[in-house]
Amino acid sequence: MRSIHSVLAAVIAVIALAVGNGVNGERLVEPAAGTKPHIIMLLVDDWGWANVGYHRETPTPEVQTPNFDSLCKQGLELDQHYAYKFCSPSRCSLMSGRLPIHVNMVNDGPDSNNPKDPVSGFQGIPRNMTGIASKMKAAGYVTHHVGKWDAGMATPDHTPIGRGFNTTFGYFHHFNDFYTEAAPRTCTFNKKVYSNITDLWMNDGPASGFNGTLYEEELFKRRLVDILTNHPVDTPLFLYYAPHIAHAPLQVPQSYIDRLSFIPNVDRRIYHAMLAFLDEVVGNITQLLHERNMWNNTLIVVSSDNGGPEYAGGGANNFPLRGGKLTNWQGGIRVNAFASGGMIPVALRGQKYDGYIALADWYATFCSLAGVDKHDTRAEAAKLPAVDGLDMWPVLSGQNMTSPRTEIPLSPGLISGDYKILVSKVQMAGWTGPKYPNQTRPAGGIPAVANCQKKNCLFNIKVDPEERTDLAESQPAILKHMQERHEAWVATVFNPDRGHPSPLACQTAIEKYGNFWGPFLP
Repeated sequence: MRSIHSVLAAVIAVIALAVGNGVNGERLVEPAAGTKPHIIMLLVDDWGWANVGYHRETPTPEVQTPNFDSLCKQGLELDQHYAYKFCSPSRCSLMSGRLPIHVNMVNDGPDSNNPKDPVSGFQGIPRNMTGIASKMKAAGYVTHHVGKWDAGMATPDHTPIGRGFNTTFGYFHHFNDFYTEAAPRTCTFNKKVYSNITDLWMNDGPASGFNGTLYEEELFKRRLVDILTNHPVDTPLFLYYAPHIAHAPLQVPQSYIDRLSFIPNVDRRIYHAMLAFLDEVVGNITQLLHERNMWNNTLIVVSSDNGGPEYAGGGANNFPLRGGKLTNWQGGIRVNAFASGGMIPVALRGQKYDGYIALADWYATFCSLAGVDKHDTRAEAAKLPAVDGLDMWPVLSGQNMTSPRTEIPLSPGLISGDYKILVSKVQMAGWTGPKYPNQTRPAGGIPAVANCQKKNCLFNIKVDPEERTDLAESQPAILKHMQERHEAWVATVFNPDRGHPSPLACQTAIEKYGNFWGPFLP
């Protein structure tokens, strides 16, 4: 990838624009001015930094992501894009436009409830926050959700339909079985323990009739194809696709595993096979956009929800970054991301952008493209945190290549300018090799622990992206400044009591929905 600041790259881009030559010889076309673009947000689950081709300096046959790589090459790689260290907070951040510390920092189950708090006493996004799909719908978009939700289920207001999506087809929990769609959660009703309750929802009710019929991501692919095939081209589309892949359980049709039989480690083999399946889904999406003449007026944003899980059963690899999912090392929060589609100007395609972007920023960016105000009056009336997201369209459009985001609060910790401070004990404080996991991996994953609690850890992540040199002792003035900035953010943390698993959720799943999870409060 070329640097966004490279003079040579800029000259090449201008020449390419002048002659009209593009990727693979296709003519590059600038998007039409004054039109509302179609927007597709793709949030991959548990995607490791080293588990995509464009992050491999030397190609390896085990990484089979040609469609992701092509999309990135045709767009703008977002090299400093940040998510939370695990699932639900990242998804809540994206959908609400808040930084995780202002919306959700825990991975509670969707059956959680605190009856004393009718606004925030639930899993996921507080009831009175406005979701991005509601903003897009108000701007004339048709809105669709496909895949994982993990941002709330307790009431109809918490579901994708309640958050502004015209349609939804997906699941509420952190994960489910790829073939039975059962969520790995037990519940008790009338002194009886229930398990294997199905977690698959379509619009306003259980998605019955699919159980065990096909691989779940195949079901999602067919829904995506249906949406894109039948969408009116002249109507703006907002499509949020949150695939189950590559989250556990590690499951995929055998034919995909067989093509990677040369990988000795089983977890690594299945994990890469899952991403190969997802890569084909991405190919189907982009092909349809071209066939329906939607490509030139489409913005596609692709990101992971956190770094790859390097613990046992995860299968991912964040080489050469330190650590992985569940930690605030770069391997846990600096994620694969890029923006593509015809809306990316020709001069930026194929380049790499190194300004900071957080998942919360897409809320403001999409609002800007749709022509609506990001301000959330409903949340303001309920005295909830305001939208944190910053508009990144000036960056993506090439108008201003300086990111408006200069700080990213972690939980706990902070990125500010070129530096990052960690203020707690941080697990998985090691590094992997290019091929991981392997046969010598410890049973629990990377065992090292860094104690940054009493004596905070400081890194310059721009010159030391692998976080190998702790600067806390050598840079006391910078450390003090970072500590002060961190404390300022800590003072703003929103952390309501979300309660405990509600027996009513279990009762509703059994009695009302016929063994399906769904909303259990009015």
